[in-house]
Amino acid sequence: MLTSPFLGELIGTLVLILLGNGVVANVVLKQTKGEASGWIVITAGWAFAVTMGVFVAKAFGSIDAHLNPAVTLAFAVATNDYSHIVPYITAQMIGAFLGATLVWLHYLPHWAATPDPFDKLACFSTGPAIRSVGANFLSEAMATLVLILGLAGISSKNLGELAIGVGPYLVGILVWSIGLSLGGTTGYAMSPARDFSPRLAHALLPIPGKGSSDWGYAWIPIVGPLVGAALGGILIRWFAL
Repeated sequence: MLTSPFLGELIGTLVLILLGNGVVANVVLKQTKGEASGWIVITAGWAFAVTMGVFVAKAFGSIDAHLNPAVTLAFAVATNDYSHIVPYITAQMIGAFLGATLVWLHYLPHWAATPDPFDKLACFSTGPAIRSVGANFLSEAMATLVLILGLAGISSKNLGELAIGVGPYLVGILVWSIGLSLGGTTGYAMSPARDFSPRLAHALLPIPGKGSSDWGYAWIPIVGPLVGAALGGILIRWFAL
């Protein structure tokens, strides 16, 4: 079987974005079966998307199953091993773009049926509930820091065999918890790949009435998560989590 860490990160991230942005599209777009079903559906869908993405990434060859440049950066800082930065992040960016493109294809008739361009953008990338650069940046950095510390706890040697057996489920619960508690301010991107690549897909795809891709905001869900991740990596290294 032809597997590799690169392929695992690519396919795993593709599945993550297909299911994650797919649940947003199901809730936000008009005339879907899930229209207006709410935030709890979105946060649960994203949690399940992460769980499935981790399983798929491992099956296709990535034992790390990062699926997120911020996670890759955090554990590079924590271990002082930066060898995975370029291949993993490249695979994650490609996978996220392909996953977003599949969301567009899956919901093809619903784009024209949805009049609000902001709803269409929400199916690809994140945006703030209240636009405030400092507060939005802090939200993304803080949520990502919690993600990294949670992942460190789940992968801790103190959990032993428990983490090996149920790790992907615990990661899903972690993401669900962050979404419910901290996600209401910016949509909890926590990943440059999750936001940038789908935003690029939104800009390039022929979506009727799509409007702006809001590139003025796009740096926040890139830089904020990276800052939070780097801080998380430092804490992991200091405290040997």
